[in-house]
Amino acid sequence: MSNCFEQNINTNHMEEKIPDELVNTNYLHKYKFEQTLPKLVKKLKNKKVILYGAGSFLALIIKNFDLSGLNIIGVADKRFLNHEENENWNGFKVYSIEEMKKAKPDYVLVATKFYINIIEDLYYNVLKDTKIKVKPLMKKPLITLLKEIWE
Repeated sequence: MSNCFEQNINTNHMEEKIPDELVNTNYLHKYKFEQTLPKLVKKLKNKKVILYGAGSFLALIIKNFDLSGLNIIGVADKRFLNHEENENWNGFKVYSIEEMKKAKPDYVLVATKFYINIIEDLYYNVLKDTKIKVKPLMKKPLITLLKEIWE
């Protein structure tokens, strides 16, 4: 396996056990996240980013990958609807879904394994009438996406 999976950038969470860690690590490896992350960092240079989906999948990515090349201004999730002021999750400021617009990121990167419906909802409902772009954090081949839609 790639060194990216063995490298632990975020020392605050080094010992923390993440649910489905092995399954999600294999998933990231299968879709070559370690190769696409540097391309994403280059593409989004100097762009403000909010990561969407504060779950075990994103926790694993934060634990095992250096995301410092992305200008991440926070993490959003529906579970942060009634969050405390200045609350953070894995070292990032939290936003409710409604607060994402006010934060004015250039991009919202959806950090979930199955993201088609989430991207659609964010694009057509939550972030409608904004210039905020919604993209997946981890890309998958088109054929894989089509299978997920039709299954």
